[in-house]
Amino acid sequence: MPDINPTPADVARGRAVADALAHSNEIPGSSTSDDQPHRTRRNDPNRKTHILDATLDTIAEYGVAGTTHRRVAVKAGVPLGSITYHFVSLAELQVQAFTRYVELQSALYKSLFDGVSTPEQFVEVLVDLVVDSPARHRSAVLGFELHLAALRNPGLRTLTQIWTNDSRAILAEFTGHDHAARLDALLEGMIMQAVLETVSQSREGARNAIVQSLGPAGLAQK
Repeated sequence: MPDINPTPADVARGRAVADALAHSNEIPGSSTSDDQPHRTRRNDPNRKTHILDATLDTIAEYGVAGTTHRRVAVKAGVPLGSITYHFVSLAELQVQAFTRYVELQSALYKSLFDGVSTPEQFVEVLVDLVVDSPARHRSAVLGFELHLAALRNPGLRTLTQIWTNDSRAILAEFTGHDHAARLDALLEGMIMQAVLETVSQSREGARNAIVQSLGPAGLAQK
């Protein structure tokens, strides 16, 4: 995967969100769990990043409402005090974790289309994106947790908007701007359906829906 970073403006917006929410109502969560960290990483220069990744794992497993300092510490394998040392509140921890998630997902999403040069290849990438797999399931759950949290915390909508803008810009390289928003909405709905349904949807069904949404004029030259 190529090393793709957000623009300085995007990073600044993400940090602004974290600062704003750190001084407002915290995202629901409690640190009353009796869980204890399994182990401690000492002299780890990347400890803050490990904690953020562990926070995403915790949110994926327990949801935003079930994420606590102690559960994150268990996932990260660090002392509880290390969490509160790096993050002044649970709200700040969760917002910075979601900021990292959006940055990573935007880069990963862009990389999915590397080498795509034909309409058929483009459609197959989208089918792969929709048809469920364990890795994509986790990513989808985190994405929907972010959107749900943004409903209750308007500051998080900066992150959801950055993510939406990034994904639509990538799609627009293949479809043109007029079709990108419609296709993006279709993909969001299909991914949610894939996460919630008990029987996996077929690749053929997903492909047909995407092709019909695009229409004969829906694919632009890259």
